[in-house]
Amino acid sequence: MSSHGRAVPGDPHPTIDLDVDLSSHELLRRAHVLDALGPDWDPVAALRGEEAAYELLYSGLSAEQQRVYDELVSAGVLPRRGGGDAAA
Repeated sequence: MSSHGRAVPGDPHPTIDLDVDLSSHELLRRAHVLDALGPDWDPVAALRGEEAAYELLYSGLSAEQQRVYDELVSAGVLPRRGGGDAAA
């Protein structure tokens, strides 16, 4: 086996350590995202709109849909929304 990028005698698959610093690329990516969103983008309004969409999505469920929703919440798949009722 190789350890820390050093070949071990008899190891048919020696490895090397490879460090890549992507921090400058990440900063450039974030700058492009903010440019694409534009100067009028309001993150608070976007989050409020997303919450309103989720409330609408989980409103008016049938009894069976409510049961499945409650199971998914209990399993940690979906977050609990509203006052403990999907139609809240």
